[in-house]
Amino acid sequence: MPPIYRKSKLLRRSRVIWGSFNLWRPRLVFWTGALAIGVISVGFAKLADLAQRTFAGVTQSGEWMWLLPLALTPLGFVLSAYLAATLFPNSQGSGIPQAIAARHLHHDEDRTKLLSLRLAFGKIVLTILGLLSGASIGREGPTVQVGASFMLAVARFGGMAQAKGLILAGSAAGIAAAFNTPLAGIVFAIEEMSRTYESRANGLVLTAVILSGLAALGLSGSYNYFGTADAAPTMLRDWIVMLICGIGGGALGATFSGLALYAGIRIRRWAQPQPLKRMLILAGLCGLFVAAVGVFSGGQTFGTGYEQARGAVEGHALPPLFFVEKLLASFLSMISGIPGGIFAPSLAVGAGFGSTVGTLIGGSVALAAILGMAGYFAGVVQAPMTAFVIILEMTGDHQAVIPIMAVSMIGYVTSRLLSREPLYHGLSRVFIAAAIRARRAMDKEAGGEHAAS
Repeated sequence: MPPIYRKSKLLRRSRVIWGSFNLWRPRLVFWTGALAIGVISVGFAKLADLAQRTFAGVTQSGEWMWLLPLALTPLGFVLSAYLAATLFPNSQGSGIPQAIAARHLHHDEDRTKLLSLRLAFGKIVLTILGLLSGASIGREGPTVQVGASFMLAVARFGGMAQAKGLILAGSAAGIAAAFNTPLAGIVFAIEEMSRTYESRANGLVLTAVILSGLAALGLSGSYNYFGTADAAPTMLRDWIVMLICGIGGGALGATFSGLALYAGIRIRRWAQPQPLKRMLILAGLCGLFVAAVGVFSGGQTFGTGYEQARGAVEGHALPPLFFVEKLLASFLSMISGIPGGIFAPSLAVGAGFGSTVGTLIGGSVALAAILGMAGYFAGVVQAPMTAFVIILEMTGDHQAVIPIMAVSMIGYVTSRLLSREPLYHGLSRVFIAAAIRARRAMDKEAGGEHAAS
């Protein structure tokens, strides 16, 4: 065989191998990123649970220690708000609005201001700080911003260009790993994050959810978030509870989201002259009131509310006014400007509302708590399919499929009648508007420099 022929054959073979590597590299990077999201979500969950247990242990360790939150919580809120404003801007709040806003932006630099590895790190640290301070927040919304940030950063490294689809995939993977609810992650991405079905992104979302879910399963095992429930409507009063939980839960959810959007507008106007100073004052005051509500409730409203919601799902009735106290603590935590989500606190509020309704009507407390979660959560996020699927996966209550579905729809319709704008999308407009203003200012400055030269 002539040397020239052998050389050309080796060259062609190396090109094929190198071409195959270039073809597979983005896929391998994407798969690695999805697995990493699952690992990070599990680690985040364990740290968040540890922070919550630490706060409870410290504040219940002595005769007068139950008063410690009156000092600890405001200080924690102020520190968290300060770090969020100075070191990690755009990490405030849930994180889901930032991910939604990033999907509407066209420039990579603008997306980076909302989704980056730096912000992901800050989001995790400050959410844990909030839970260490007794804030009524959750880790699930922040996990969405973390997942979307990580996926976007990994995609840049791998040379993938589908930014919108990757944000969707990272968000879905975050929800799936945070709750161990793969179906809910997919439905959340379609219904809440994009509000449309995008056939080009469905493969990315499905792959990310599968891989992040496998990583989470490998570390935490298979489990239902609230255990396994088998409550089912057996009497007329259970169907009455269903109707009340749908209408009442939806109305409560609409009240929460409507007040949150209104308060956000008023707070931004009030803080405009001295944003940092005034936001720190607001954070301190919100922290003080959250502490007062927590002390008044005997510590029931601090943290995510997971233990209280799980107890209700297992049939243990909560105090009649728990849902009011938890709603107030969650609202104050949300408007304070500290990083933290509303997923878990919303489920606790819904479980408390359902527990109270079930106790008053005389029906099953477990069923009422599950229906209350569905009605209230659908009312807050105005995403009935997500509410139905996520609660079904978290409780494993397949005997109440139709009631959960019906309550989610009733809660959604009731909420839409009272509050026309979904909470997360309303909040995302703030970040979109800020990005547009910054982009126009940059273009104007660049135009001025060009004219001067």
